[in-house]
Amino acid sequence: MAGLLLIAHAPLASALQAVAAHAFPDCGAALQALDVGPDTSPDDAEARARVLLQRLEAQEVLVLTDVFGATPCNVAQRLADAPGVRVVAGVNVPMLWRTLCYAAEPLDALVARALAGAAQGVLQLPGPSNPVS
Repeated sequence: MAGLLLIAHAPLASALQAVAAHAFPDCGAALQALDVGPDTSPDDAEARARVLLQRLEAQEVLVLTDVFGATPCNVAQRLADAPGVRVVAGVNVPMLWRTLCYAAEPLDALVARALAGAAQGVLQLPGPSNPVS
């Protein structure tokens, strides 16, 4: 089973971890979160992220981060130098839940599930003033 690491602007990573625990109460050991504060240096965030990777004790790890190009994503990309680590940016709740549902799949399949969950979880809902056609 792959480990999951959330790296995002504070307090998003820990908030997503709480949402994950709400829907998947047994996910605790397989999921770590790193909130990156506005004053956190990339080097400090990377050092903390590498400690969390070790805590996961997983052969494969999927790192989910929030915004491509921002500090959390740059830190996540630094982690991808390790074998068995993949990074996906643009984390949202549907992506996270889909990933948790299929965490036992191989890492490449898990990445595909994460991307599909993110894309399929974003849609416009109809309302009285905006019917969807």
